[in-house]
Amino acid sequence: MLFLAHRVPHPPNRGDRIRSFHLLQYLAERAELSLAYLADHPTPQETHRALARLCRRVTAERLGPARWLRAAGSLAAGRTATEGLFRSGRLDRTLRQWAAETRFDLVVVFCSSMAQYLDVPGLAGVPAVVDLVDVDSEKWFHYARAARGPGRLLYGVEGRRLRRLEASLADRARAITLVSRAEADLYRSFRPAENVYAVPNGVDLDYFRPTVEPEPDGVPPCVFVGALDYRANLDGLAWFCRAVWPEVYARVPGAALQIVGSNPGRAARRLADRPGVEFIGPVPDVRPYLAAAVAVVPLRIARGIQNKVLEAMAMGRPVVGTPEAFEGLELQPGRDALCAAAPGAWRDRLTDLLRNPTERIGLGAAARRYVEAHHHWPRCLQRFGEIVAAADA
Repeated sequence: MLFLAHRVPHPPNRGDRIRSFHLLQYLAERAELSLAYLADHPTPQETHRALARLCRRVTAERLGPARWLRAAGSLAAGRTATEGLFRSGRLDRTLRQWAAETRFDLVVVFCSSMAQYLDVPGLAGVPAVVDLVDVDSEKWFHYARAARGPGRLLYGVEGRRLRRLEASLADRARAITLVSRAEADLYRSFRPAENVYAVPNGVDLDYFRPTVEPEPDGVPPCVFVGALDYRANLDGLAWFCRAVWPEVYARVPGAALQIVGSNPGRAARRLADRPGVEFIGPVPDVRPYLAAAVAVVPLRIARGIQNKVLEAMAMGRPVVGTPEAFEGLELQPGRDALCAAAPGAWRDRLTDLLRNPTERIGLGAAARRYVEAHHHWPRCLQRFGEIVAAADA
């Protein structure tokens, strides 16, 4: 099998890497695997060694700053900017060589941006499974609705062209997989097809598990965990700090909001100028920050399943999130997690939760039971294995 990924699938510590690594690991245990991926930075030796232990061959191609010129050229040619951003002549040549040397039985494509490599000579006739993860075009439509001026036009163009690309993949691949039933239903709404399946994300229940220490006295901190260079995270966090947090801080003496995440820029750091907000930034392990906290996930734009929600729930912590943050999860609001949309609902739910340790403990226990029942990786991957086996038959 050949596995194509738009970013390095290791370490599995954020966003798409969590899903791509677990799919890769599952396939590597069952087939001779070749891995090709694109990267913004050189691959650390430790990462390369970890991937080489799983795969017969591994290649990584750097994209570099010229990717933005390729994105512009792709747009000008009537395609998506996404395709140009992830276009690499070096990767194309490597795949041509591999296809000449090896008769692949199946190609697994991770994300729509890599589907263009199915046209490489020698791969065109090979059965393929495309894991779209999310319907990414929907994200661009969200951006277009929120933008003004030229941005609205550009985001809209990208969304329409990407949707056309996504729709075409149902005819080119043996199977299309997405991260949730909601995403699969959205895909079928514009491209009815029988080869579209939901394969939910899991969570490492041994790594993310409740601590044995009792909840400490006093008010626990609220914590947001997520990549701090991702537009949707910054948008939701800025909204929360502006519209929700000041009143929660005023109502609950000792309340604190901790911001934890990688790749922070100036916009993320400036949020700590508000009273009660503490900027933590990158950490080697998020578990100590989740262990005794209330997790807040105030996303206004979200696709698929939020790993940050699953990880907090797996640690037995109460989670408060927007409807968008829980989209794709089949949890019961009020039992497994607390859902809030308007600022007033957020303020009331957080205030009550921070004041009530019994409610926090009960909600955290229910959260852990939910992920054990629905998001254990072996169960999720079993479904993916069935889809791959059928595609390879």
